[in-house]
Amino acid sequence: MSQQLSEQEVIRREKLEKLRELGYDPYPAALYPVSHYSTDIKTEYSEEKQADFDHVCVAGRIMSINDKGKVFFIKIQDSKGIIQLYVKRDELCPEEDKSFWSDVVKTLDLGDFIGVTGFVFVTRTGETSIHTQTLTLLGKSLKPLPVVKRDEEGNVFDAVTDPEFRYRQRYVDLIVNPATKDAFVKRTKIVNTIREFLNEKGALEVDTPVLQAIPGGAAARPFITHHNALDIPLYLRIANELYLKRLIVGGFDWVYEFSRNFRNEGMDRTHNPEFTVLEWYTAYKDYFWMMEITEQLFERLAIAVYGTTDVPVGDKIISFKAPFRRVPIFDAIKENTGIDISEKDEAGLREVCKQFNIAVPGNIGKGKLVDEIFGETSEPKYIQPTFIIDYPVEMSPLTKKHRSKEGLVERFELMINGKELANAYSELNDPIDQRERFEEQARLLERGDDAAMFIDQDFLRSLEYGMPPTSGIGIGVDRLVMLLTNQPSIQDVLFFPQMRPEKTTAAVKEEK
Repeated sequence: MSQQLSEQEVIRREKLEKLRELGYDPYPAALYPVSHYSTDIKTEYSEEKQADFDHVCVAGRIMSINDKGKVFFIKIQDSKGIIQLYVKRDELCPEEDKSFWSDVVKTLDLGDFIGVTGFVFVTRTGETSIHTQTLTLLGKSLKPLPVVKRDEEGNVFDAVTDPEFRYRQRYVDLIVNPATKDAFVKRTKIVNTIREFLNEKGALEVDTPVLQAIPGGAAARPFITHHNALDIPLYLRIANELYLKRLIVGGFDWVYEFSRNFRNEGMDRTHNPEFTVLEWYTAYKDYFWMMEITEQLFERLAIAVYGTTDVPVGDKIISFKAPFRRVPIFDAIKENTGIDISEKDEAGLREVCKQFNIAVPGNIGKGKLVDEIFGETSEPKYIQPTFIIDYPVEMSPLTKKHRSKEGLVERFELMINGKELANAYSELNDPIDQRERFEEQARLLERGDDAAMFIDQDFLRSLEYGMPPTSGIGIGVDRLVMLLTNQPSIQDVLFFPQMRPEKTTAAVKEEK
């Protein structure tokens, strides 16, 4: 099918061909020696330092052109910001031949990449600019950018906001919406801060398999693929937990991994089929220690991003100052519903679900029912950081039984702004108990719960060699970044979120 072009696209292609006919390469391959960046120039330039800016070389994308005839004021955007260029015809073309001006400069479009050399000065209006002495076309743009209005300081006040456009064409979103790039720069800062924190504590970063024979470590529906050479089914990992625990068995004291996980489930503002989780496991520790170290990490992250432990999220201020509140899950449900479900059996839990209009399938067990009740009635209520602790054993097949509370396990989930940010345990290291828990999960699978856990025989074998007392945690990196960058949707913190296939023009016409 031939590409349907707009009038602007047709004109730009005509310019492209004209440039080539005139002998100009619109996509040169030569190295371009950038020496300075926009924000550095604007921050560091002064009259006293003028000599340091007598020759600068910058490059970037054209974001605006103000044509004054023989003078152009052009604003270009590089990787750090925007700066103005003063471009005068008789300086670029000092000889009689002015063809470069007419053939190249006068045909520049918004979105084109150019490089310039020149010296820095301040205009009469007080704007730090570059007096251009040479100009090179580095890349011709064939599609027009969305029109975005900016004030004199470059602040955007007419941003491109359509989510369908922004998520599908993230490359354009990054060009025209500076806040988008800022969120992803902060994401990298968050990940680097976590690495620094864990490395300072003596943890070892590792890699574990993405393709797994058993989709273990979580209760979730996996993606299934096939390995042709081995002629076996394989699963994209839903979690890396069981492999990291194998490494604890193997003798490492503290391991962590930023794990790209995949779950073949629903999509919404906090769920994407492909997502990133940080997991770490530490020998000779328990969930009490894990709560303390988690508080330390979250305090450090808040200070790294905002310089304070008070973080703005929507219209709220969330304090990451330790210690965080700790509430047992049954107490949390009672606190928010007035009902004590701690002694209820499966039938009783289903009655509670009916009472609160919580739709639940008939093939799930007590653990999932408690999870649904908490999620619907209580989870959104915990805005300030709160550890929900001491879960029923049915909810936690990989967790050590509570040392003093019958029927419970040593587990916590960290709730912030009404969402789960972290999930942690005192890990189950009794291989016989673990086998029984897996067998119960297998019975749930037989009942039709396709998110129940598989039995991982090799993991059970590893436990039989002995695993020391261990505490482990999983932190949803995407949700953490949402929180610390004040973004409302997981799609806003993923460069390329999963989306439905894009409709072609023909398909849209056919629908009409």
